[in-house]
Amino acid sequence: MPFKHNAASRHRIPRAHYRVMNWPAYEAGLRRRGDLTLWLDEAALAGWTAPKRSTPGGQSLYSELAIELVLTLRLVFHLPSAGIPLATRAEP
Repeated sequence: MPFKHNAASRHRIPRAHYRVMNWPAYEAGLRRRGDLTLWLDEAALAGWTAPKRSTPGGQSLYSELAIELVLTLRLVFHLPSAGIPLATRAEP
């Protein structure tokens, strides 16, 4: 067989094996990959949290404005549902 000819004397270069040594830096790099920074004005930030409910039920964390913004970003950037919490991370 031609592909087996002289197989014993061919030099094989082994594949490189990479191991993560610094996990916090690796995880931070994964979060920074494809990072999108949005600048919101004060009026949008003031309306970010939901008002208190007057009816029985659980309290909402985010307003309808915030939910609509995040879902719109999901549609525009083709993010999966699992990618939304990372996209809404708040920086101090």
